[in-house]
Amino acid sequence: MIANRMPAVAEALLVVLALSQTAGAQQIVVDANSLAVREGDATLVQYRHSDVPFKPYVKGLFTPNGVNVLLDAPSDHLHHHALMFACAVNNVDFWGEAVGPTDGHFEPIPGKQQHLRFDGVGIIRPRHHPWASFAETVRWMSNPKNEHLLTEYRLVTAGRVGKPQVTFLTWESRLCVPKGKESITLSGSHYHGLGLRFVRSMDAAGEFRNPDHDPGVVFRGEERLVRSRWCAYTAQVEGKTVTVAMFDHPDNPRHPATWFTMAKPFAYMSATLRLHEEPLKVLPDKDLTLVYAVVLWDGRPEGAQIDGLYQQWVTLSHDIVNP
Repeated sequence: MIANRMPAVAEALLVVLALSQTAGAQQIVVDANSLAVREGDATLVQYRHSDVPFKPYVKGLFTPNGVNVLLDAPSDHLHHHALMFACAVNNVDFWGEAVGPTDGHFEPIPGKQQHLRFDGVGIIRPRHHPWASFAETVRWMSNPKNEHLLTEYRLVTAGRVGKPQVTFLTWESRLCVPKGKESITLSGSHYHGLGLRFVRSMDAAGEFRNPDHDPGVVFRGEERLVRSRWCAYTAQVEGKTVTVAMFDHPDNPRHPATWFTMAKPFAYMSATLRLHEEPLKVLPDKDLTLVYAVVLWDGRPEGAQIDGLYQQWVTLSHDIVNP
């Protein structure tokens, strides 16, 4: 069960990247509303789990040199919560947060992802390399009917590894049909999924890449959709070049992911399941598991370097899952 184990994908990453790597002492600090992963004096991850009106999310994610790439709740889109996972469930929207008239149209009341508990928080040490890991149970509820629509077992693992160092975060979500329901249906817009809003300085002038060198198709305006096994974005933060890549695991449904990307008027990237084209039904006897990774570099790695890390992640995870 995801809530009680480290995902094989994360374990595989540690096996392949822990060689010749020394790291500062890791610690996880949890308070009433947030969780922070630290390594030595540096912060790797900031996570908000409570005192959030609509969903728990990763609020801050830092490169090995300490540069945060995430923007939380900007004034132009208050519902963009840094790194977050959301879609619609049985036609209840869990992405947006508008609760009244917007541009002359009344927006439906969004659902809420409720943090129930952490099922496990700690430092794990496969192959003697420290990684921070926390498992969380999240209940997706309609509002205002307060109907239990979906149960999510979320597991996040984070650490700094490799030479040159990268910040590596895995996000695994197991989506389950609540008792008493015959099924649930996931749907949503073309950008629904695991989405990442970048800090302001990364807007407009960045570079999106993927291993297929595919520019994608224009959906509307600056928005593009492209299918590939990973997608990366390189831009400047306070004069420093940073790169953020997202990996889609081959065992995910509808692999390779359809990436939503845009750089203007603001920069955003999302791993989607093409739910705007084809909703996805989840049955009680067949939970839906999604596994992604978010990787941060200081500088601009070559595409071959990104793809090599992706291939190692996938190969080792399959070796562990299917020995």
